[in-house]
Amino acid sequence: MAETQFYFLSEKYYLHFPDDKLMRNKEMEEGKPHNRPCFFAFSDENYPEIKWIVPISSRCEKYKKLYKIKQEKYGNCNTIRFGELFGRETVFLIQNICPALPEYLIPYMDKNNQGIQIDNRIRKDIIKNVREVLAISKSGRKIVFPDIWKIYRELISEISKDNF
Repeated sequence: MAETQFYFLSEKYYLHFPDDKLMRNKEMEEGKPHNRPCFFAFSDENYPEIKWIVPISSRCEKYKKLYKIKQEKYGNCNTIRFGELFGRETVFLIQNICPALPEYLIPYMDKNNQGIQIDNRIRKDIIKNVREVLAISKSGRKIVFPDIWKIYRELISEISKDNF
């Protein structure tokens, strides 16, 4: 699994981890269910089998307003980051991150059946901010919407079972 690719979450993930704070896309597109949000994924430092996945959105104006509010309130905002994908501005919603194993991820491929890559500058910014948010979250502050640590512990348990 390439480090800098984008993925969709399988329905199996939502069934296995029924957290109502996980981002879901219930929209229909041309009368058919649309894929869930696309996620940027990278490996966990302690358990490389676990991927931290960051949902992306094209609704930049909405999140620019929230970003500004957080900047004014806290002096910083590392839960919402902006970058470019396919030549368009994209927002990375670190506030909605969650962990997953590769079995729950469906690669997002381009028209040439290649995995989607992200610019290295953006990748570094997202990963740096995710690690800061994870550290804050680990200390007990509610900075991320889903219960990521509950899911994380369950994934570690799955990995442990698979290794025996």
